[in-house]
Amino acid sequence: MTALTALAQALGLAWSSGISLYATVLFAGLADRLGWIALPEALQVLSSPWVLGVAGALAAVELVAQLVPGVAMAWEAVHTAVRPLASAALAVLATWGRSPALIVVAGLLGGSLGAATHLTKLKLRSAIDASPEPVTNAAATTTEVGVLAFLAWAIWAHPWVALAVALVLLAAAFLVARALWRAVRRAAGWLAGA
Repeated sequence: MTALTALAQALGLAWSSGISLYATVLFAGLADRLGWIALPEALQVLSSPWVLGVAGALAAVELVAQLVPGVAMAWEAVHTAVRPLASAALAVLATWGRSPALIVVAGLLGGSLGAATHLTKLKLRSAIDASPEPVTNAAATTTEVGVLAFLAWAIWAHPWVALAVALVLLAAAFLVARALWRAVRRAAGWLAGA
């Protein structure tokens, strides 16, 4: 595998961690444990029963938290301090054993991509939370889990395709979040004027 492919895998992992760190660790660890993918040596710890257990428990808590408006937003706000750092750490581990320059670049880009992904998700979730019904939270959470499960495999099987999909999804999520916030502001203005 080339250094650029390792970097693409690291960035795909960082993007995924910006959405849900715990689900990313769980899916990647399970896929490695079941032999569907072969994680780099430094990431094989993700398939440890202890890591899988903790990641699974935290992913379950996150799943429930994101179904409840208000709680979902609080969960996302707390993870503003967690996901970018974890994204950088996983990107570093994905390139560990390569050149020091590649490892540093992976950490810098991974942390930045994880932060951009998380902040876009935070903005999108805050717009969804403004909706008074629970269906949008459930739909958003289900979509996230499905995309993360697919990318947990694709990052290792087709890293360039996975990274391209991740970047397109990031851009699309940003545009959707912006459109939703505009709609929320218009609705608030309409209600204030009524």
